[in-house]
Amino acid sequence: MFFRAKKSGPRTYLQIVENRWEQGGSRQRVIATLGRLDELRADGTLDSLLRSGSKFSETLMVISSHRRGESVRVASRRIGPALVFERLWQETGCQKVIEKLLGGRRFDFSVERAIFLTVLHRLFDPGSDRQADRWREPYRIEGVSTLQLHHLYRAMAWLGEELPGGGQSGTSRVGRRSTKDLIEEELFSRRRDLFSGLQLVFFDTTTICFEGNGGQTIGQWGNSKDHRPDLKQMVVGAVLDQEGNPVCCELWPGNATDVKSLLPVVERLRSRFGIGQVCIVADRGMISQQTLAELESPDRGWPYILGARMRTQKEVRQEVLSVPGRYRLVHPQSPSKKDPSALKVKDVVIDGRRYIVCLNEDQARKDAADREAILSSLREKLKQGDKALVGNKGYRRYLKTTGERFEIDEQKVLAEARYDGKWVLRTNTDLPAEEVALKYKQLWMVESLFRTLKSVLETRPIYHRRDETILGHVFCSFLAFVLMKELQSRAERLGYALEWADVIRDLDRLQETELEQDGKRFLLRTEASGTCGKVFQAAGVALPPTVRQVA
Repeated sequence: MFFRAKKSGPRTYLQIVENRWEQGGSRQRVIATLGRLDELRADGTLDSLLRSGSKFSETLMVISSHRRGESVRVASRRIGPALVFERLWQETGCQKVIEKLLGGRRFDFSVERAIFLTVLHRLFDPGSDRQADRWREPYRIEGVSTLQLHHLYRAMAWLGEELPGGGQSGTSRVGRRSTKDLIEEELFSRRRDLFSGLQLVFFDTTTICFEGNGGQTIGQWGNSKDHRPDLKQMVVGAVLDQEGNPVCCELWPGNATDVKSLLPVVERLRSRFGIGQVCIVADRGMISQQTLAELESPDRGWPYILGARMRTQKEVRQEVLSVPGRYRLVHPQSPSKKDPSALKVKDVVIDGRRYIVCLNEDQARKDAADREAILSSLREKLKQGDKALVGNKGYRRYLKTTGERFEIDEQKVLAEARYDGKWVLRTNTDLPAEEVALKYKQLWMVESLFRTLKSVLETRPIYHRRDETILGHVFCSFLAFVLMKELQSRAERLGYALEWADVIRDLDRLQETELEQDGKRFLLRTEASGTCGKVFQAAGVALPPTVRQVA
């Protein structure tokens, strides 16, 4: 039964209606017409009727008593995070894989629960393991109530624990394999049907700096992408498939370079995951003559698509960009933001080396407008004779000196215009130029995910003193990334475009309060607001009832 507002001419009447199944179909029958809705509201009859009826509903009585402050509040817990991500933790195989690898090991606590707690903390309030231990208090998370801080540390150490000698084929971190490698390989194996058509992988690196000493070997001084040269760091690389699903992560000491890290990753893909051959897609920081020679060597022969440095590589700057030829249209210009961005490509071959020059004319116009804005401002500044302009990088790239004065170097301006809207790729594949360009554009998706990995799933601060606990700490962020990507993929399949910040906020607000009334205990759930409904649907989890009695 339900209430229905029925319009009749200028008036609206309130009715009680029931649904019945008759002759193979649903039929509605009016039980009673209570009167004009405006009059029922005005004289308080409707409110009185609803209050009177609520006495016969235990659910409504609990809610009403709670609002009036008549029930005893026993405890309150946030339930959204664990409800959703516990299901994803199980269905991605993370729980079973970890429990399988723990078989035969005798810990005096649940290592799997300690890892899940750390991963959940990375998703909702990233920070140190000490912070994770404090963060869990107001949450309802199955099986973590007896965990202590030193249990989290021991779980991190197990993840980074080196495998016995027989398990060292297919090296990993600093030449040694660890438990985390086995977890990655098992997860990959469980999803093998999805990877059976794997044709390309994306690789990118970032750096993570330490608040402490950075372990025994992994924390080193290096070129910091965090712009923190005062801190030791490690290099973290991640491999993703063409759909953006994480395959594995690798860690090196902080003084490793991007170029030197690419080749070991290529070899490990083959040895660790049994991949015959895939196309490696990586950004321009991975190009060097030695790297290209190794990738093209008869022993390896790996196909690749690598970004080229237009301004610093002499061959690209002087020859590739100077070769005439018509561009082929891939995507036309479109006023709709939902359509792919405008793209043209052309093939250029220099002494057998294949390059793809890509052009986005919309971006070219923006680059030209931005440059003109800088030059216009610079001309005004030069009229004032401000020599401090040389300290501004945006200005300095267009300046030259003539004795004691600075002036705009028109040759530099013309040279810079050659790069407007363009990027150049180096590849040894036979793929059409259009396909090469589109595959490389997918790498931007990976770079975006890396920014997520560093900001949303912030791994710092890291205070651990041992390499194995550092590795475990960082690997928990990778596992969090696995769950995050799984939820996003499920939501996209349902047609939901969810902002991650909204998902985290709305799930974190969902609470369940334990109340005591008339000698009984009830759990009262708050309203599922914002994106909660869609997130629970995507995860395949049913929302708990608004009110339920507990033993």
